[in-house]
Amino acid sequence: MMKRIEVFKESGFGDKALKRLLVHDSPYFKVLNFNFNAGQELPIHSHDIEGQLSIVVLEGTGSFLGKDDSELPANPGDVLISDISEPHGIRATSKMRVLVTIAPPI
Repeated sequence: MMKRIEVFKESGFGDKALKRLLVHDSPYFKVLNFNFNAGQELPIHSHDIEGQLSIVVLEGTGSFLGKDDSELPANPGDVLISDISEPHGIRATSKMRVLVTIAPPI
């Protein structure tokens, strides 16, 4: 089965908090779209499970956040890959859209 999701049309931006769209959920992986306005963030967190995640910046700029308050630039086309147990987060400096894949899904 193929399915097409137009994340730019399906999910907008929230004035008070980031917007989240569950794009796909299966026993194999989960895909989420997060949209941030400038200044919004997904705080640093981790999950106590085995697996990996990827975060793809679709639009906008910001930072990937990590343990010990580390930051890496996050620009369109950048991909962050990490173990899901590794602390991670995102901070937007402009309107920003990201696509997160988690395998196996949590």
